Amino acid sequence: MKETWRWYGKFDKISLQEISQTGAKGIVTALHEIPYGEIWNVDQISLLKERIQTPRLGLTWEVVESLPIHEDIKMGEGHLKELFSNYRQSLENLASVGVTTVCYNFMPVLDWTRTHLKAEVLGGGTALRFSAAHMAAFEIVMLSREEAKNEYDPEAVNKGLRWISQASEEEKDILLISIMAGLPGKFKRYNIDELKNAIALYDGINKEQLRKNYGRFLNEVIPTAEKCNIKMCVHPDDPPRDILGLPRIVSSEEDIDWVLNHHSSKSNGLTLCSGSLGAGPSNDVVKIAKRFAEKIFFAHLRNVRKENDGSFEEAAHLSGDTNMPKLISVLLAEERRRIASGLGPLEIPFRPDHGHELLSDSEKKTHPGYPLIGRLRGLAELRGIIHAINNVQQNDV
Repeated sequence: MKETWRWYGKFDKISLQEISQTGAKGIVTALHEIPYGEIWNVDQISLLKERIQTPRLGLTWEVVESLPIHEDIKMGEGHLKELFSNYRQSLENLASVGVTTVCYNFMPVLDWTRTHLKAEVLGGGTALRFSAAHMAAFEIVMLSREEAKNEYDPEAVNKGLRWISQASEEEKDILLISIMAGLPGKFKRYNIDELKNAIALYDGINKEQLRKNYGRFLNEVIPTAEKCNIKMCVHPDDPPRDILGLPRIVSSEEDIDWVLNHHSSKSNGLTLCSGSLGAGPSNDVVKIAKRFAEKIFFAHLRNVRKENDGSFEEAAHLSGDTNMPKLISVLLAEERRRIASGLGPLEIPFRPDHGHELLSDSEKKTHPGYPLIGRLRGLAELRGIIHAINNVQQNDV
């Protein structure tokens, strides 16, 4: 497995030199400054790759996260012909400079969503948290979605309504900022009215219609990806449940099966995110990894600890609900299968996803969930698991 690290380019407070010192060998990044739907041209891609692949750093760039999908494609309306053409051209341009893997998602309006960016953890430090109570209160009161009372655990609804009845305007503002934090590629965060308007654009679009729009996207771009030898890897929904009254369609084993079978191309694959899938009460992450191993071309390894009301919190990489050694064993077994069969890609790139803010991390003011020390701890733990498993297997042979 290839160790990689997510980097936000000129928007990142962590330097490439610091990343090199973590021991990671690959960079996962994107042209975050380009608005959604526009073409990534070859010159822009090449300049970024040259910056990353400075010989003294020992880093490579083969994974894009993300090549975003314009909201019009998700809604199935607007200048779709142009948007699909632009997306295909961006894929061809990425392939021309050696990018082989593209991570993307099909979540309406919001990307990953949390209600708390600095939940305290044992011994100090902070973690990302999704509170079902706070999210319910946000939807019911701040977005005026009364129907959300029936979409969350009753206990969470009652707790959330009690909280918001006493919350200050500053606390409500912090909640909105936290929910908006999962949009690193956006130029502008929504205020309440803007978010309401964005949600309203999806009126009448249910799960079936969103799947239809997603299917069209796959049909439009996967043949180009296959021609260019690029692996398209869908990222699961985070959290893996409907929010804001909007359907989520990559949240479960059944959803993933639909995606991968909708288009049979070898380029239609999965980003295995153990944290996103792990937040779903009915998801068995190890089982999902085993079933779809052949189509896992990229992995986000992190852990969460779930609660009965639908809340969850980012745990340390080896201490959440998912058995990380078992999961990594599945990925390593798939690599061995690929090597034995002579198929590619042989090595699965992975990155330590999210991380607790630890020690001096808070002083650096990095993107929420992407601290230096917290992710370095996660990478070191994952690296140890990988080396231990490989060592045992080699000795058994």
